Order: sequence, then structure tokens, then C-alpha cells
Amino acid sequence: MDLHIAASIVPLLGWAVHGGILTRRLACARRDPLTGLHTRAGWAARAEHLIRRHPDAAVLLVDLDHFKNLNDTYGHAAGDAALAATADRLRAWCGHNGTAGRLGGDEFVAVIRDLAAADLEALAAALHQPLPYDGTLLPLAASVGVCRVAELAVPLLTDALTAADAAMYAAKGRTRRGSRTTR
Repeated sequence: MDLHIAASIVPLLGWAVHGGILTRRLACARRDPLTGLHTRAGWAARAEHLIRRHPDAAVLLVDLDHFKNLNDTYGHAAGDAALAATADRLRAWCGHNGTAGRLGGDEFVAVIRDLAAADLEALAAALHQPLPYDGTLLPLAASVGVCRVAELAVPLLTDALTAADAAMYAAKGRTRRGSRTTR
């Protein structure tokens, strides 16, 4: 092989390897390591796409109720198990109808293509199902706020999240344990 050709190929190979590493790091940064759900940035990109394409889309905000108490009573490993289980339940509920993410702490978010096709009661029941953990059942409860994007004057994700957040806090205020859902 000619020395000039080899000298040209080596830097290109280096850049290709470097690009592959950066691509993998970016993909990892868009996934929450504990739950495997999209992080805020990764979820937001998908959510905006779904909102633009599906006029019947809805944004949901999910907050675990009494999560600090669960951590303080059963330990942080139990809290992590509760977060992972919540993520699995939300991901399963979304299925092919939407996508879920973890905003941080005990807050989760989802966007679904068609609220009419979604069974919100099934989601609420799943999120309130106790979690078997280390020989005991962890009590899980969540408050869910829902925003129908079609009800917004301008279908923006930020406005949908604000409305879903307000609905979620209204659900939290209704009962001591948290309400199933508020639309």
C-alpha cells in the first residue's frame, strides 16, 4: 500500500471510531440508566413528533405518591425497585400507542397518540399495584395528570406539560393516597 494512501486512511478510521463512540454516548445519555426510559431530552423529541402528527394525542404526567416515605421505610434499593417497576408498567401501558420517559426523581411522563384508545383506568390500576420486594409487598400509588393536546389553543409540548402538571397536582389533592387520574 502506498504510504500516502495509508496516511490518509488512518485519520479517517480514527474519526469513524470516534464518531461511533460519541453516537453510543449520546444514545446512553438519552436513556435513564435505572429505568431504561427516555430522559427528558430524548422523550421530548419523540413527544413533539407525536403531537405534530396525531391531533388526538395526550400528554400524561405521573408522580409517585409517598415515595420519600417508601425510601425511608424500606430503603433506597426498594425505592429504585419501585421506580423501575413504575417505568415498566408505564412502558407496557404505552405500548405502540406512545412513549414514556422519566423526568427525574419519581416523576414520569408519557405521550400517547390517541387518548380515546387508551385505557386510563388500566394505567391507574397498574400504577397502584403493590410490588413484591424482598419478601414484602411495597405499597405503590401514583397521581396522574392528563392533557389532551387538542384542547390547547396552540399544541405545544411545554403547554401540554404545564396542563398535565396542574391536573396531576389536582389529583394529588383529592385524596390522601392520590387519585387515579385527572384529565
